[in-house]
Parts: sequence; structure tokens; C-alpha cells
Amino acid sequence: MQTRLVDFIKETPTGEEVDGILRNCVHCGFCNATCPTYQLLGDERDGPRGRIYLIKQVLEGQTPSRRTQTHLDRCLTCLNCMTTCPSGVDYRHLVEVGRAQVEQQVSRPWHERLQRATLRYVLPRRRLFNGLLRAGQGLRPVLPPPFRHWVPPRAVQGPWPETRHERRMLTLEGCVQPGLQPDIDAALARVLDRLGVSVVRGGGGCCGAVEMHLNDEQAARERARRNIDAWWPQIEAGLEAILVTASGCGVQVKDYGHLLAADPAYRDRARRVAELARDPCEVITPEDVRRLGVDADGRRVAFHPPCSLQHGMKLSGRVEALLRAAGFELVAVRDVHLCCGSAGTYSILQRALSRQLQQRKLTNLEREAPEVIATANIGCHMHLQSGTGTPVRHWVQLMDGITQG
Repeated sequence: MQTRLVDFIKETPTGEEVDGILRNCVHCGFCNATCPTYQLLGDERDGPRGRIYLIKQVLEGQTPSRRTQTHLDRCLTCLNCMTTCPSGVDYRHLVEVGRAQVEQQVSRPWHERLQRATLRYVLPRRRLFNGLLRAGQGLRPVLPPPFRHWVPPRAVQGPWPETRHERRMLTLEGCVQPGLQPDIDAALARVLDRLGVSVVRGGGGCCGAVEMHLNDEQAARERARRNIDAWWPQIEAGLEAILVTASGCGVQVKDYGHLLAADPAYRDRARRVAELARDPCEVITPEDVRRLGVDADGRRVAFHPPCSLQHGMKLSGRVEALLRAAGFELVAVRDVHLCCGSAGTYSILQRALSRQLQQRKLTNLEREAPEVIATANIGCHMHLQSGTGTPVRHWVQLMDGITQG
């Protein structure tokens, strides 16, 4: 694809990067075949190829419109297109630049600005979010059904094992997961404790993905710097890995090297943090599971691999292998590659599209009547659970449940 980027970006590192990305695109359209929003809407501008053209036009000087913004907003950033693309187009980093440029040039209606500002302010602040969540949960019994749907029941955290092993790993504490599902990290700590690894709480906070979803890259960079500062003393002390149980956050932390590449004070440490970041399925092996001597006795599980796990981190099949090694029966799931509609803040900002994707995903997950649905990301976890009575669990919770004792 030929490009003629405008001067304000052409000679910058960002301009050089996006120019290379655009030139890789051969506009074959394979990406549209696996794009969830293109499947729903059938509009070329609501598929990756069309969005790439829209971004190219903006970077070549064409003034974007409110319609341009709408088509980019509708993108889930599920990265399915990157798995499908035969040319290796880095759509993820291209759409981040394109959205940011459009955000600067197109004014949103006041209610959208308020909604996005509220999400940027509340979600990354763990104490504030948890306080509001607890207040909502206290009122949940008296809320009308439509509002009760938005407030999940309170979950409790089980015991966290003491630090006793020479091998040490750290967990990203994050922002919303500790309030919504506080036992996920504790369950991982218990499983790894049985495997001779101590998991310590890492400090820090939100990984920055919320700001990236909302086109505030500068705030996302600042989040990354804070986390690096919080984790660095433990990294210098010999930390083996940084574990991220929310795969959406894992994609973000693994991108710290790219995010801070232009920051001389942080780029080397950011690259090191990205190298240490691991999804739990990268540190637990089927051999580890078999060594624990556990057996789920054929309990039927439907596994939903989040887009961030299968398309963002390219870890398809890892969790499924662990569940099978533990004795779970994985039921067949159609269109497993498609997004559930959660996608960070997407389920709030694009509710109608999100609900359509949710219902399609649940239909496929529940087709074979599983006893439980497993996943690997807090957003998918809560989004799916809000639409079904079938229990939804993080896969490490299932693993912990059969290894206790």
C-alpha cells in the first residue's frame, strides 16, 4: 500500500512505524472474514481493511469526521485480524495511533466525554472502584432487575500462602479484578505454592490498558512507569517472573517495551519487565499438573480463550492442555476464535454490539451443556457471567479447586 503521510507525523518515530505497517497491508480482505463487527454489521468501514483505509486517510491529511470516529470506536481491538493476516500487519499499534489522531481532531458529544472521563477516573483507581462496588453490592438486594444486572454479587478471597520457597514470582495486582474476583490471584498462589513457587503481591496498580482503550496513551505510559518503579526492587532481587492472571492486562504489560521505547529513562527497564511478564499458562505445564496427582474426574468444561490470550499473546491451546492434563473434559465450542464482546470498556461504550457478541458466544459455549465455563480474563469472566446462569470461573480457580488438600 502506497503512503503519503503528512509532515506533522512523517519524520517522527511514530510516523516511520505506521508507514511501515500501512505498507505491509496488501488489502486482501482476509481480515474481514474473522472480524466480529464486520460479521455483525457488514460495512467495510467496520472491518479491519476499511479501518486501515480510514486511518491512512487521516494520516495523509484528510480531516476525519464523526463517522470516522464511530467506525474506529466500534473496533473491539480483539486482534483476530492479526492472527488471520497473511502479511503480518501490526493492526494493534496502527489503530492506537489512528484513534489518538482522530480523538484530537473530532469533538465528542458531552455525554460521551463525561462517560469516558468517568471510566478513566474510576476504573484504574482500585480503592475508589472497590468502594463504589461494595456500595452497589450492599444495595443489590433492593435494586430493580435492570440495575442489579450491573452489580455482580460479592466474591471472597481464600487464603494466600506464606512466602516460603526460593523460587519467587510476582503478581500484577491490577485495578478491577481484586474487587470483582479477589480469589483469582490467591488461587494461583496456592497452586504454585504446591509446585514449589512462592507468589508475592507486586504492588503497583492498573496496567494502563484502561487508558489505552480510551485513547489516553500518555496516561497509560505513566501507569507503566509507576508499575516498573514498584516492581524493580524485586526484579533486581532475582524475581523469576511477573504473573498476570488477566490476559488483557498481560497483553498490555508485555507491550511496555514498545510503549516506553522513546523514554530513555525507562525503555531498558520496560523491555525487561515485558520479558518477565507471563500468563500463568506459560509457567504451569501439563507435566506440573500431572505431578500434582489430581483428577477432575471428567468434569465438563467449556473454555473461552480470551482474544488477548489467543490473538494478543498467541497462546492458543495452552490452557486447554492444562485442563485436559487435570482430568477435565473440554466440550467442543464453535467459533472459538471470535470475541465475546467484553473488550475492556467496550461492553460499556458499545453495549448493543457487545450484547450481540455475548449472546452468540454463550450460545456456542453452552451448546454441549458444560458444568462450568472457564476463561482467562476478568473482563470476559464478568461479561459472560452477566448473561448466563452457568458458573464462569478463571481456569486457575478450577485448578486450585482440584488440588486442595
